[in-house]
Amino acid sequence: MCGRFTLTQSSARLAEFFHVEKIPDLAAQYNIAPTQKVATVLHNPQTNQREFQQLRWGLIPSWAKDPKIGVKLINARAETVAEKPAFRSAFKQRRCLVLADGFYEWKRHNSKKQPFYFHLPDGQPFGFAGLWERWQPLPGKPDNEEIISCTILTTAANELVQPIHDRMPVIVDPQDYDLWLNPQMQTPEALQPLLCPYTDQAMTAYPVSNLVNNSRQNSSECIIPLGEEKSLLENIF
Repeated sequence: MCGRFTLTQSSARLAEFFHVEKIPDLAAQYNIAPTQKVATVLHNPQTNQREFQQLRWGLIPSWAKDPKIGVKLINARAETVAEKPAFRSAFKQRRCLVLADGFYEWKRHNSKKQPFYFHLPDGQPFGFAGLWERWQPLPGKPDNEEIISCTILTTAANELVQPIHDRMPVIVDPQDYDLWLNPQMQTPEALQPLLCPYTDQAMTAYPVSNLVNNSRQNSSECIIPLGEEKSLLENIF
């Protein structure tokens, strides 16, 4: 699964990398958690251009009676996303990129769980495969506001992630951004090949402190390697 990730790049670099005209100034986020606002890129059919939006993490289906269901839908399995009622409509027409530059997974050891941080060696940003949905409050509940939310797709872990967790978020190759974002492309057979594990040779990982376990912690200390990084990696990998 994907339950925490980071986005620490400058807005200018993100705009250039994702070919978006403008991205507002964003504070560095070292511990993004479910229900928080996340940076995304969508295709705007009116302008036929990519655009930036901040969406709530945890997809709320349009038919949901209670928006709290979004807490349970932070991830969607790539293998079944085209079939599940909560995701199949968005998979056809409302796909997005969730912007990130790293993510966390936890390795269970006895009763404890050790967090690891995964990222690309050069520190460049990347886009998770995401889906978005617009939820309108039910009639008679004027206190509720419209919510635009998203989920992150997951797939089987690659060889780097697998010793830590059996799932990982889908990282979309930049050459596939246009295809993934194109709302006219609605054929699952054309989209499924994009949802494969990212190559392990293009990633790196190291253990970090339990600071990231607390969603209120959002400092660069969350991604500082543990002092015994080398020995831990040798034992696990």
